[in-house]
Amino acid sequence: MTTAQRPASDDARRLVLTLGCPDTTGIVAAISGFISDIGGWITEASYHSDESTGWFFTRQAVRIDSAEINVDDVRARFARIAADMGPETEWTLTDTSVEKTAVLLVSKDSHCLTDLLSRAERGEFPATIAAVIGNHRDLEELTTRFGVPFHHVPFPKDGKTGAFAEVRRIVDGYQPDAIVLARFMQILPADLCEAWAGRAINIHHSFLPSFVGARPYHQAFDRGVKLIGATCHYVTADLDAGPIIEQDVSRINHDYTTADMVRQGRDIETLVLSRGVRWHLEDRVLVYGRKTVVFT
Repeated sequence: MTTAQRPASDDARRLVLTLGCPDTTGIVAAISGFISDIGGWITEASYHSDESTGWFFTRQAVRIDSAEINVDDVRARFARIAADMGPETEWTLTDTSVEKTAVLLVSKDSHCLTDLLSRAERGEFPATIAAVIGNHRDLEELTTRFGVPFHHVPFPKDGKTGAFAEVRRIVDGYQPDAIVLARFMQILPADLCEAWAGRAINIHHSFLPSFVGARPYHQAFDRGVKLIGATCHYVTADLDAGPIIEQDVSRINHDYTTADMVRQGRDIETLVLSRGVRWHLEDRVLVYGRKTVVFT
């Protein structure tokens, strides 16, 4: 086996529908009628109406027993319904029988990579980890131990344009559903942020928006904070300012050194990243402007 994969599941096939549109009457009825017409039934349904923006969000998991159903035809049918909800409507329809993939970008820190590889090996990660790309070789042996291909792309100090072009070539070759910056420690250029918008996910070792950029634990130590945290967010051209998927914190006190904060922070980072990436891969995250709606 050349990739870290989850075992085959006995769960029935499901279609997952997500939708965001201007709030009005009849949306739920239209969706329910559509699901009934395709011979499905709802196994999970979540709704949110944002009164401040007048926007409606939903995620529907629909059981489909027929293996013959053509998802492209279903998408075409729902597109006509979505068109009636307004030109700003955004929606997706995914098939759980189609395995999703992720590519991980790393540098030298191993804690997030180890956690994600272990979850995939145990069948607790909702995607195949197709490859790991590192700008150092430090994590190559760890990666290949799990049967996952490792690509080394060095980043010279005097120019990174060529290195990022090579990373893009490798990543795009896998066509992943998620590109996870698992402590990659490199700032993606604007063109990659645009090309991978809605798929590139970063873990920042701070409770954003506090302590943006490098060495946030040192910044937190200098500020004398009593809580440290981590933030999983989508990558945008604005440094550490993309829509937030998940956050968590841990209490510290005046006795903590910077090293203590880093050690405790690693535990938070692994949990926050694994939750955020899972919710993304399960189509539980809907982005609206700078914010997200997360149906957990």
